[in-house]
Amino acid sequence: MGNQTDSNSRDTIGTCTFPADIPIPFFIRRKKESEKFGLKLNIQKTKIMASGPITSWEIDGETMGTVSEFIFLGFKITADVDCSHEIKRCLLLGRKVMTNLDSTLKSRDITLPTQGRLVKAMVFPVVMYGCESWTVKKAERRRIDAFELWC
Repeated sequence: MGNQTDSNSRDTIGTCTFPADIPIPFFIRRKKESEKFGLKLNIQKTKIMASGPITSWEIDGETMGTVSEFIFLGFKITADVDCSHEIKRCLLLGRKVMTNLDSTLKSRDITLPTQGRLVKAMVFPVVMYGCESWTVKKAERRRIDAFELWC
């Protein structure tokens, strides 16, 4: 590879760090260690999410911007740690699965118990994936219950 910059997204390594203050030397050290192996850390593409008033960081004369939300391992993480967007997104994905299964579920060849098993096996896992990390409020609880009754 030499001193080439690899901007291929499948080769990008993401890091999710949760402490409030990430020291700037961490990024400088990571940049220097990457250069030892011929990799160049692109600071302009590197973003941080801060819960405080940080608008940008400058490392070696390059500016690193901030984001208010990002998707990590399939989940949307926001600066205000609000799960309502993620719950709505999962419910919409479940609704999409239900509409895709609509013709199958309305078929007279499939018995009612089999239809129930199909919904439990194909719809609920899509909706409930990652639900262990949700902070569910009353409004979201009502939405989840309504979706369950709709199925």
